Amino acid sequence: MHDVLAELSAPHVPPCLSLFQPTHRTHPENRQDPIRFRNLMNALETSLRETYPTAAAAAMLVPFEALASDTDFWNHTLDGLAVFGSEGTFQVLRLAQPVAELVVVADSFHTKPLRHYLQSLGRYQVLALSLGAMRMYEGNQLALDELELLAGVPRTLEDALGDELTEPFLNVGSHGGSGGEHNPMHHGQGGKADEAPNDADRFFRAVDRAVMDHYSKPSGLPLILAALPEHHQRFHAVSRNPRLVAEGIRANPDAMSTDELRDLAWKALEPGYKVHLAALCEDYAHAESKGHGSDVMTDVAVAASNGRVATLLIAVSPTRHAPQGLLVAADRQIPGRIDAATGHVLMVIPPAEMPSTTGLAATYRY
Repeated sequence: MHDVLAELSAPHVPPCLSLFQPTHRTHPENRQDPIRFRNLMNALETSLRETYPTAAAAAMLVPFEALASDTDFWNHTLDGLAVFGSEGTFQVLRLAQPVAELVVVADSFHTKPLRHYLQSLGRYQVLALSLGAMRMYEGNQLALDELELLAGVPRTLEDALGDELTEPFLNVGSHGGSGGEHNPMHHGQGGKADEAPNDADRFFRAVDRAVMDHYSKPSGLPLILAALPEHHQRFHAVSRNPRLVAEGIRANPDAMSTDELRDLAWKALEPGYKVHLAALCEDYAHAESKGHGSDVMTDVAVAASNGRVATLLIAVSPTRHAPQGLLVAADRQIPGRIDAATGHVLMVIPPAEMPSTTGLAATYRY
């Protein structure tokens, strides 16, 4: 999704249409989602005709109309939806957390809610691993969703080792419940059974490489291992993934619900999250005391345009009333474009954790 955000942030032929709405995962709540979408489409069309009267409004709304009529899509929504359309571009993103209803017609896409979703501290990925198979999840404190396994990722031990798999591992599987996972390594009688630990190591190495290349590197998110206790030491011994969190979930992931997995994942991540957040706030306080940081939007905007902003912290909701133009918050729209060439780091954090009272805090490079 970070690649999609980069694409949306690039210049596009205006007008650019952006639509956000909360959605629902289950029936009967999700029955209202396509109705709300059509209402937002009507608002989008009205804004389009007013802002760009010469634009071919009907043609631009064709893909939006097709989405509104896609019954299968509306039966598989998550908690939020973001839709972007312009000449030659149409992107539909299911989000694992709610967003406020919003339509924007402008000369660039409105990506602030999407940036909140992607750049909030506290996001992570989970590797649910057994000797039988692996799964990947991504989430935050509020939600956890299973990811599609990409091509090149070994789904099972058989996928990873193929013909090199030794007999004791054939048909190995995980069994939920208190009994835990069946582990043929403990039942070898010599011969090929002695090779079983090597098979596990090779499988874990293959999984580690694939997860690092296809998930950890592109996302930059912490990785939490969910596996039986005996597999943690083995996986950490072979892993080369710098994003792997030291403390993971030491239980059979196949015996857990997604909610249980989410709660345990956040428990594992929270200590590191607090340390990271405290370090960001401490860096800002030190920089601000030396004149190398600011919480005033006008000053930060000038610094950003000159490529001086190293880290920008933004609150996800208002922290106090402030004069027009000084508060950056989730319910404020501020026209403008973030210049990807500056390379600054944007992090969205809870208001209570902000080191300033204006809703933003920037640390400068110099």
